[in-house]
Formats: sequence, C-alpha cells, structure tokens
Amino acid sequence: MSTGSGAHSAPAPNSHDDTVSDDATAPGTAPAAAAGPAATPRKGTFSSLRIRNYRLFATGQMVSNTGTWMQRIAQDWLVLSLTGSSTAVGITTALQFLPMLLFGLYGGVIADRFAKRKLLLLTQSAMGVTGLALAALTLSGQVQVWHVYLTAFVLGLVTVLDNPARQAFVSEMVGQDELRNAVSLNSANFQSARLIGPAVAGVLITAFGSGWAFLFNGLSFIAPLTGLLMMRTAELHKVDRVPRNKGQLREGLRYVSGRPDLIWPIVLVGFIGTFGFNFPIWLTAFVHHVYHQGAGTYSLFNGLMAAGSLIGALLAARRTSSRLRLVVGAAMLFGALEIAAALAPSFWVFAALLVLIGTVGLTINVTANSSIQMATDPAMRGRVMSLFMMVFVGGTPLGAPLVGWITDTFGPRIGFMAGGVVSLAAALLIGLILARVGGLRLKIDLRRGHQHLAFVPRTPGDAQSAERDLAPAA
Repeated sequence: MSTGSGAHSAPAPNSHDDTVSDDATAPGTAPAAAAGPAATPRKGTFSSLRIRNYRLFATGQMVSNTGTWMQRIAQDWLVLSLTGSSTAVGITTALQFLPMLLFGLYGGVIADRFAKRKLLLLTQSAMGVTGLALAALTLSGQVQVWHVYLTAFVLGLVTVLDNPARQAFVSEMVGQDELRNAVSLNSANFQSARLIGPAVAGVLITAFGSGWAFLFNGLSFIAPLTGLLMMRTAELHKVDRVPRNKGQLREGLRYVSGRPDLIWPIVLVGFIGTFGFNFPIWLTAFVHHVYHQGAGTYSLFNGLMAAGSLIGALLAARRTSSRLRLVVGAAMLFGALEIAAALAPSFWVFAALLVLIGTVGLTINVTANSSIQMATDPAMRGRVMSLFMMVFVGGTPLGAPLVGWITDTFGPRIGFMAGGVVSLAAALLIGLILARVGGLRLKIDLRRGHQHLAFVPRTPGDAQSAERDLAPAA
C-alpha cells in the first residue's frame, strides 16, 4: 500500500519452510530449523500495540465490537420475543452467515486485488448503516421478523468483503514478526467487547427495548472509520496487490489443497464452526426453557463465555508458536465440555462450564488463525483467510437451522449435546489423519508415571520430523 518507512520490513512471499509453524510440514519438504519456538523470542503480551497504526485500529475495533455484541444480543432476543422459536433464532444466524458460504471465496479474491484499508472504509461504513436501519425500524415500532432476517442477510453480504480484508490487513499494520501477537490481541479485543456489550445490552433491552442497542451499534462504527482515516499510510508494510487475472479462485483452492498444514485445520474449524458454535440458539433456549429467566440471564451467560474467551486470548498472545496439535487437542476438550454443559445438573455448574468453553473455543480459533496466516504466502493470504472464515462461519447456515430444529424438537440439552458430540468426533478423526500425515502412531502405556496416550514416530527414522509434526497432545 505504500513504500514508506514501514515497507522495508514488509512480509514478502516466502517458501513454506520460512512461514510454516514448527509442527506442520508439507509432504516432501524439510522442516525449517528456524521455525521452532527458540527462533521466536518472547516479546510480551501487548507488544504489537507499540505500533501506532495498530493502536488506532485496535481502539476503533474495541468500540465497534462492543456495539456488535450489543446488536447480537438484542437481535437474538428480539427474534425470540417476536416468534418464541429457537428455530427462528437459528434462521437469523444462518441468514447472517449464508453470504459467507456462498460468496466467501470471492471476497478473498477481491481482498487480494485491492487496497485493504480502502475496502475497510467501505465495509465498516456499510455495517454502521445496517445497524442504524434496524434501530429506526425497532424504535418506530414497525419491526417485524422479516426485517431482522433481511438486515442480517445484508450484514452478511458486507462481511464477505470485510472479514478477509480485516484479517489480511493486520499483517500490513504490524509485519510478520508481530503477526501472531496481533491476531491474539484482536481476539482479546473482541472478547473484551463481548464482556461489555452483552451487559450493556441487557440493561438497555430490559429498561428501554432492543432499538437502543441497535442505535449504539450503528453509531459505534464512527470509531474504526476515524482510526482508519488517521493511519499513517507510509508506515504500513507494503504487500503487492494481486493483479486481476483468470483462475485466481482456483489458484487459491489448489494452494490450500496441496498443504496438509492448511487444509486439515480448516476442515476441523469448519466442523466446529458449523455444529459447535451455535451458542445463540442454545443459550436462548436454556435461558427461556430450562431456567425460565429473561434477557439479563442471557447477557450473563454471554458475559461468562466472553470472560473465558478473554482469558484464552491473553494466554494465546503470550505463546510464541502456534502448534496444530494444540488446535486438535483443544477441539477434543471443547466437544467434551459442551457435552458436560448439556448434562449440567444446576444453573451455576452450567454457568461455570461456559467460562471453560469460552477459553477453549477461543484457543481453537486463535491458534488455527495464526498458524494458517503464518504459513501462508502474503500474496495468497486474502484467499486463504476467506476460505478459513467461509468454513468457520459460513457453515452456520447449514448447521444453525438443523441445530435449532433439534433443540426445539428434543430440548435444549439434546441440542447442546449434539454439537459437542460432532465437535469431539471431528477432532478425533482429524487428529488421527494429521498423525498419519506426520508418520505417527498412537502409543498406549498404562504404567504408573508414564504418559498413557501419546503419538510416536512409526519408524525410528521419523523421530526428528515427528517432534515438529502434527500430533495432538494426549
């Protein structure tokens, strides 16, 4: 985007050896010795905030993320109030993410072609308009459920461009050295807002109605727009934009399909995003049908999950490497925790488990996100991240109505348990696949003082590569 003072340290297209994390190697490619944890000194939890452009970005996102969470809570509760149906909440969620499923990859192609800062000025403005439109309908007393459906779908269309542009723009602000830290802080930022937004939304909904939450969300986008306009473009790390050409979408898919360290984490995140992250459906159903409470309890549950997610994000910011075995292990634990929450015998046991689910769920997202970004050629990053976001949130239109139907038909506990069972099964299966790709096998040792379950090299000659490979920690 510029050739100024930040351009000399810009991330350049690297070989796989230069970018891949220490525990994922492509077939036939020797692992890079510099990729291990020792090559990345610990810089501190908030090191990327030393960069002015990123500080502006993070500040604006904090304000708009708070508004986004307020709108999410208000939107879910408004739909439930209008219809009394968990399926309707699922349909709303599905419509918001359907555009990502249909057009997500094209959004990545566009993000690679155009200046990301200018794209974000357009998308953030459009998101603000959708919030103001829903506020006007609700405050005027004219809102109907189809208005919410339509607004959710339009917001999803904007997100198709906003998500890959925002994800890829992080590397232009901070460079490759601070990318992992900035990705983690982005998640911490989002989860901090998740603590504030639902609490404020609960008060506004109870006292004045959902419309004021929508209004705040619409106005909150002034902050990120101001931050983008105040950035020093000369300090952005220059990434050459991809010229318009035929076959760029297929090129991105071929790039990912030939990289086990990219494709399998994306597949795993897709299963978890489709079936394991339907919390608007489950939490509204538990509040309404199991605990017979109101919007304040729904906000409390979201706040507890946000607290856990914030802890997970801050822990991730301190890590100096992104191991794929951590993604798989966290996914297994995530599924088990959802099953436990579905069977929780009391309100406070359920609430405590939500904190743990938030921590582990965020660990999956941040670790997969940063490992994929670090392993991807900058010229392909928009397309790869659009695929990542497409399967993570784009699967919701498939999973949310199904999970909503299961929840309505068989009850909230069965609905929540179903999501946990699918997440756990997917993690186990993909963990075995990744172990096989890495030339590993499962070893069982029941002796006292020994690790009972572990992945070890199939042959002694695989020992060196297996140390960096994809084996999930048992």
